[in-house]
Amino acid sequence: MARGNERWETLGSRVLLECPIFTVAGRRSAGPHGKEADFITLDAPDWAVVVPVLEAGGVRSLLAVRQYRHGSGEVSVEFPGGVVEPGEDPAAAAARELLEETGYRAARIVPIGDCSPNPAFMRNRFRVFVAEGLNRASEQSLDEHELIDVECLPEDEVLAAVGTPPWSHALMVAAAWYYVRWRALRPA
Repeated sequence: MARGNERWETLGSRVLLECPIFTVAGRRSAGPHGKEADFITLDAPDWAVVVPVLEAGGVRSLLAVRQYRHGSGEVSVEFPGGVVEPGEDPAAAAARELLEETGYRAARIVPIGDCSPNPAFMRNRFRVFVAEGLNRASEQSLDEHELIDVECLPEDEVLAAVGTPPWSHALMVAAAWYYVRWRALRPA
């Protein structure tokens, strides 16, 4: 008898490790099959990413940021994004990250996707937006250890490169997919 669509009940939880960007928790849960087990979850903040679209002379380009990523030990090319601060609206976080990382402000920030990065053990959401009507508003306003280069790349080149280094960040692949779907569903 399948029970994969039934919820488990959390019996208790405790913090195992607190780090600046996430908390590791141990959870004791009871399943619909009558058994209990211990699970580990990663409590991380929600993340907002924005696909910035620049259109000029009938050519559509996307803004990207190039930066070193310590987890992979590689330089990654990505869409601008970052943590949604506690109490912050995800769209406002996307707009803030766009401005901080690129110096561009958008006339419109449109939600195009929302998913769980890894529901097996992570308890956060990944929110994806598209930014239209871009205008250069300022210089970058980066955190102390952010070293980011901004690139304006033709849309077709970006979409052809997604999924291969340096465009291999899994969340950016998801963001590109949401963008392609949004473009296909958008009224002409």
